Amino acid sequence: MTLTFYNTAKRGKEKFEPLVPGEVSLYVCGPTVYDLPHIGNARAAVAFDVLYRVLKQCFAKVTYVRNITDVEDKIIRAAAENGEPIASLTARTEQAYLDDMRALGVSDPTLAPRVTEHIDDIVAMIETLIAKDHAYEAEGHVLFHVPSMPDYGSLSGRSIEDMIDGARIEVAPYKRYPGDFVLWKPSTPDIPGWDSPWGRGRPGWHIECSAMIARTLGVTIDIHGGGNDLTFPHHENEIAQSVCAHDAPLARYWLHNGMLTVDGEKMSKSLGNFKLLHEVLEQAPAEAIRLYMLTGHYRQPLDWTDAGLAQARATLDRFYLALRRVKNVEADAAAKPVAVMDALVDDLNTPLALAGLHALVTELNKAVDEAAQSRLKGAILASGALLGLLGSDPEAWLSGDAEGGPSAAEVEEKIAARLAARKNKDFAAADRIRDELAAVGVVLEDAAGATSWRRVGSPS
Repeated sequence: MTLTFYNTAKRGKEKFEPLVPGEVSLYVCGPTVYDLPHIGNARAAVAFDVLYRVLKQCFAKVTYVRNITDVEDKIIRAAAENGEPIASLTARTEQAYLDDMRALGVSDPTLAPRVTEHIDDIVAMIETLIAKDHAYEAEGHVLFHVPSMPDYGSLSGRSIEDMIDGARIEVAPYKRYPGDFVLWKPSTPDIPGWDSPWGRGRPGWHIECSAMIARTLGVTIDIHGGGNDLTFPHHENEIAQSVCAHDAPLARYWLHNGMLTVDGEKMSKSLGNFKLLHEVLEQAPAEAIRLYMLTGHYRQPLDWTDAGLAQARATLDRFYLALRRVKNVEADAAAKPVAVMDALVDDLNTPLALAGLHALVTELNKAVDEAAQSRLKGAILASGALLGLLGSDPEAWLSGDAEGGPSAAEVEEKIAARLAARKNKDFAAADRIRDELAAVGVVLEDAAGATSWRRVGSPS
C-alpha cells in the first residue's frame, strides 16, 4: 500500500518511504506545560494520532516521540503569576494534558522526553555548534549565527530579511546579526538554571527539540510534525541547529496541521472565545469532539462552532444506531476498512475517510443477510479503530448521551408505538409521539420505510 504525504519542505505530496525499510521514526512537538490544554492543542494531537495509527498498520515498527517542554520563559512567568512552584505547575499541567488527550482517544507516544532530562544533550550540541563556527557566546548567552547556514529559511520559503521583519525580533546589542537566535541564556538565582561552560543558565526553546530528537531517534528521522504556526521560527531553527551540528538532514518529511478558529475568529482570551479542552469535555462526549476534529483535512483550518459539534454528536448517534441494530451479529474480524484506509494513506484525508464510513453504515442499514451484516460490521469497527472512533458500547453511547432525556430503549418504544399508530391510521397519535420526542431533543427521520432518530441537544 502506497502512502503519500504533503511534505512542507517540498511544497507538494510525495510517496512516503522510511529511511529504514519497515521502520518509521516520528517526532511531533508536544506541549509547553504552563497552562491547561485548549482545543487547538487537541487538534494537533488528534491529527498526529491518526497518522500514528495509519503508520502502525503499514509498518512493523513505529517509534513515536512527543516531547514535553518543562523549562521555558512562559512557564517561569506563569508560576510567578500563580504563586506556585515551577515543579508543581509543570507536573499539574502535564498531567492535565495527558488526561485530556487520553479522554480523546489519543494514543500515548512511544517516548515522551522532558527537556529537563536532556540538559546534558543540549549543552553538548551547543558546544558542537560553537566548535563548527555556527554559534558564539556573548554576555552569558550563546546564539546561533544565522548567516553561517546559507540555505536558512528553506522550510518556510521566506528570505532571512522577511523572517526577521515578520518575527519582530528585538535586536539585542550583543547579537552579530539581527536574526541570530538564542541557544542558551543566563539564569538568575531565583529561576531554573544549570551549570554550563557559559555559566549558570537554561536552554533556548529551539535547541531543546533538536537535542531530544538526536538522543531518542537519531540524527535523521523520517517524519517531523507540528502545527503550521511552528514552521517559522521553531522548525526552521531546529533544522539550522541539527543540520549544522550533524552535517545531515533533520527530517525527510515535514507535516504541519492547520490552525483552529472559533466561530470564524482566531481563538484568544481577549476575544472571549478561548476554549479549554476540559471545559468542552464537560459539555460534550469526548468522541464527538474527536470526530469534529476529523471533519476537516488536517492541513486546512478548522472552524469550531456549537452547530458543528452538535452535528458530530448526531453523526455518532447514526453510527451507533446502526451498530446496535446488529448487536447480536458477530463482527467479521477479517473485514478490512478498504475505503477508509485508501483515504487515509492519501495524506490523511479524514473527510474522505468519514465519507467512506458513512457509506459503510448506509450499506449496513440496508443489509438483511447476516453474512453481509457481519462483514459490514467488521469493516465499520476496523474503520473506527483507524480513526479512533466507535470504541464505545452502542447501548451505552445512546443511553449515556441522553442528558436527562429518554433512554435509547425508551425512544425505540416510542418509535414502535408511533409505527403502530400510523398502521392504524391514527395519525394524530403518531404526530403527538413525534412532538413529544422533539420536545426532549429527539428528532425522528423517516426514510426508505424505516425510522431513524438522533439527539439535537438538551431536553427542553
